Amino acid sequence: MRQSYPIMPPIVRAAPGLRSAESALLAGVSVDYYSRLEQGRNINVSDEVLDAVARALRLDEVERSYLFQIARANPRRARRRTPARVQRVRPGIRRILETLDDVMPAFVFGRRMDILATNHLARALITDFEALPPRDRNMLRYTFLDESARELYLDWEEVARDNVAVLRLDAGRHPDDPLLAELVGELAVKSPQFRRWWADHNVRERSHGSKRYHHPLVGDLTIDYECVSLGDPDQTLCIYTAEAGSASETALRLLAAWTGSQTPPMNPGAGGSDAEHPRARRAERLDTEER
Repeated sequence: MRQSYPIMPPIVRAAPGLRSAESALLAGVSVDYYSRLEQGRNINVSDEVLDAVARALRLDEVERSYLFQIARANPRRARRRTPARVQRVRPGIRRILETLDDVMPAFVFGRRMDILATNHLARALITDFEALPPRDRNMLRYTFLDESARELYLDWEEVARDNVAVLRLDAGRHPDDPLLAELVGELAVKSPQFRRWWADHNVRERSHGSKRYHHPLVGDLTIDYECVSLGDPDQTLCIYTAEAGSASETALRLLAAWTGSQTPPMNPGAGGSDAEHPRARRAERLDTEER
């Protein structure tokens, strides 16, 4: 019998160092009621109880929001899975990525940490997602299933754990996403580490931070990142920078130069049209794939 890996967790769990009975006491509910919450059994939970549980477990704002999301999830609705909508990146966002081509790695995350668009320097730094089949353009699949990721990230385990926590947060927002369920199932079967960390139920919102890389062309880099929402709650633009004057900034510039990100400007009057430009052809190919 094939084993399934549900994307929705129990509603709560005991805080580290506390037994369920102690957590129940701090939350002001009975042990039996708290046990049913831990098991994710179908009970009607008031906002007051959820607030008390969040305080007892010392949840941060992201964890508290996630608690309310999964407590309010409709199990019947979650079973009626509808086809996932196609995620599209606005042309203006693609132009922003191209403007940063030779300066900063930048890309757009979608649901399930799908990579929706990248610029040249992001592809040179991490991997060429746009050369992969659309299904494989996913940060979780890259992190856990591509051996080169373990060589690229000097702190691979920390990066991988963070990515799992971001995916867990997405699961709370979209419990009825069939592609997310497929992704979780695939990774749980192929990666014991993913399976173990997914069971931890940690959640994290991608906002800012830093990563250390060991790139085969330019060596070690420390890169800071900032992620901002694009209006669409399921799309996030991430821009990578290096400290001014640092060895990492020099390495990024070398990477841009050595991988040939420079392209001729579009000039229809010089014997060609915008549609013949490499960037235009790439945008047209991606748009065709999205359809």
